[in-house]
Amino acid sequence: MSLDEFCRPTPTIESANAAVADFASEHAAGAGSDVQRATNLFYAVRDTIRYDPYHIDLTVQGMKASTTLANGRGWCVSKAILLAACCRSIGIAARLGFADVRNHLSTERLRQTMRTDIFYWHGYTEMLLDGKWVKATPAFNIELCEKFRLLPLEFDGRNDSLYHPFDADGNRHMEYVNYRGAYSDAPLDEIARTFQEEYAFTNTRSELGSASFEADVEVETANE
Repeated sequence: MSLDEFCRPTPTIESANAAVADFASEHAAGAGSDVQRATNLFYAVRDTIRYDPYHIDLTVQGMKASTTLANGRGWCVSKAILLAACCRSIGIAARLGFADVRNHLSTERLRQTMRTDIFYWHGYTEMLLDGKWVKATPAFNIELCEKFRLLPLEFDGRNDSLYHPFDADGNRHMEYVNYRGAYSDAPLDEIARTFQEEYAFTNTRSELGSASFEADVEVETANE
């Protein structure tokens, strides 16, 4: 199987974009191997881009790696796209993986909006390192994990980094219920169709006004 499709730029995985390439080069600098470069990029995307599931734009423009980088925030799919773009920009083959997950921890606002505890098309990045595809999930930044009592996902470039089934207090967290496979680019039409069916999104956008996910997390954890 040719790896070309996992190495070249796509409409969303903008590995040739100057800002994305600069970000990748900066954070991969000094690493002595692809494994270490990929590890550095994982932590850069995980922690410098805030997790925000409240403002989702499933247009190509909204999901571009450069858009997420400029906004400084994103949700699981857009952050996975950015990580894939960074990897491709420095010569590491990367693709997007998707799964449906049952999320046992959320905010009241998000629960009311979604009307289900299933997160369809949860996204992560798969990177080809030392001859095998390794999964990495850069969604939750470290500050959010600390506020929400989540176990932060770590990545060593050799083992899959997927959501923990329990949080730091032993409560149910994430459960993978359906794997959707790997893609060379984000299947935005498929994702939008599912979201419209399951979440009643309007067209390709889900905007919760000026609401802040981090602020809602702080309120809910303070009331526990």
